[in-house]
Amino acid sequence: MAKSVWAIDPTHSEIGFKVKHMMFTNVSGKFNSFEASIENEDDKFETSAISFTADVNSIDTANSDRYNHLRSAYFFEVEKFPKLSFVSTDIKKVNDNLFHVTGDFTIRGVSQKITLEAEYSGLMKDPWGNTKAGFSLNGKINRKDFGLTWNAALETGGVLVSDEVKLLCEVQAVKK
Repeated sequence: MAKSVWAIDPTHSEIGFKVKHMMFTNVSGKFNSFEASIENEDDKFETSAISFTADVNSIDTANSDRYNHLRSAYFFEVEKFPKLSFVSTDIKKVNDNLFHVTGDFTIRGVSQKITLEAEYSGLMKDPWGNTKAGFSLNGKINRKDFGLTWNAALETGGVLVSDEVKLLCEVQAVKK
């Protein structure tokens, strides 16, 4: 068996999220600075060990007031917890292009086991001879499980920010 080492291609990847605002619309955000490594046997995704980190200070929601609020102690507290991370613990192959990736997700020093659904797009050579792999990953977390508890009640009932956060990632990995 041949061991393969991969790195995330940050120029062709996006690590994002969506959360309901005022109980009826989604607000999107992403992290602009992140890195990941993937090691596997014979390029088989189900044998992979995945390690991912994002610089929380790079959070971007296209609104400076909002992302500065997210960087504050009310949410991510970037001064004290500058990174979030994910380390895989298990990958189950559902079919040729669908996997369940389970691992430890850490935000604000709190780790929780989560499972992401990964749609594998396959392997391809780019015009410069690099081998690339493509994935779409998605899942959900409850932000309160990680100590992200700030909220505001609405006059009409409900809350300003949903507890559920959808994770949406488009990843292109390059073989080293």
